[in-house]
Amino acid sequence: MDASEARELFEAQSHLYKHIFNFVSSMSLKCAVRLGIPDIINNHGEPITLHELVTALQLDPAKTGYVYRLMRLMVHSGFFATKQVCRNQQEEEAYDLTPSSRLLLKDKVPTLLPFVMAMLDPALATPWQYLGNWFRGNELTPFETAHGMGLWEYGDRNPEFNSLFNEAMASDSGMMNLVIKDCKPIFEGLSSLVDVGGGTGKVARILCEAFPHLKCTVLELPHVVADLQDSANLKFIAGDMFMAIPPADAVLLKLTLHALSDEECLKVLKKCREALPGNGEGKVIIIDIVINKEKDESQLAEAKLCFDMLMMVVVTGRERSEKEWEKLFLEAGFSKYKLTPIFGLRSLIEVYP
Repeated sequence: MDASEARELFEAQSHLYKHIFNFVSSMSLKCAVRLGIPDIINNHGEPITLHELVTALQLDPAKTGYVYRLMRLMVHSGFFATKQVCRNQQEEEAYDLTPSSRLLLKDKVPTLLPFVMAMLDPALATPWQYLGNWFRGNELTPFETAHGMGLWEYGDRNPEFNSLFNEAMASDSGMMNLVIKDCKPIFEGLSSLVDVGGGTGKVARILCEAFPHLKCTVLELPHVVADLQDSANLKFIAGDMFMAIPPADAVLLKLTLHALSDEECLKVLKKCREALPGNGEGKVIIIDIVINKEKDESQLAEAKLCFDMLMMVVVTGRERSEKEWEKLFLEAGFSKYKLTPIFGLRSLIEVYP
């Protein structure tokens, strides 16, 4: 074996190790969030040294070296940054927030802290251990292989997880605040909207605040909306989107269809069409992932493909390309659509009768 062949093998080894140990970065991030490190740095008001961080964490000083190793990986992964600061007339390295860790602050809006904790919860992490078995088995999903029931039934039976999951979905929906000003033409002119699978109503509340004339209805499973209170222009309805959707000028589906199979999507889209005005007006507004292998840069493409695998493991859904979306729309009886990629990972699709 010559030097170039050996180098190629060692590069392959590094590539394998990187992906084998990707979970280390995820779990270290969960640890940093659980310890409250982003909030500690934020509340400190300036970059924080290792000694100051250990003191703020109220940890035994003997753990200082371990905190350093955790933060070294988190800095490498881009969750924190390092800066030189002067302490006691000496230069020291200190940790600062990055845009990613600013999204993990507990009391800031938006925050994705609940999303991190839910997606890395044992209930959602365990099914990955059963993926190989699932391919050879008969269960609908690896989640069912691991837990003996589907995700929604599991949530119904485990209130603590259900609450965590709903918080995660609400935190993700909170990102809508960042782009609502760009969406005004999409919602203006509508007098009523039903948010199908709208969780605890985070998006609906954002829309009601931005468009006070808009009457919003959230359609969700009974255990999700059981304790939620209606307001002047927002009401909650317990129901099943496969059975019926309340009539409205527009139907909103945010990250709902990607959790469903193509057959299930068709059923829901047909119910959406029935809910729209009978004069050919109205529209379905979809906020979801659209895979674009040709245009997506590497990090974005990988995130979308990971979401696709997540949908396979925990539910019966998938992420779709524009052509796959178009096929569903046409089969459900819609005539045209408009796609706008403005939500980072997600796109906004307006679908017309």
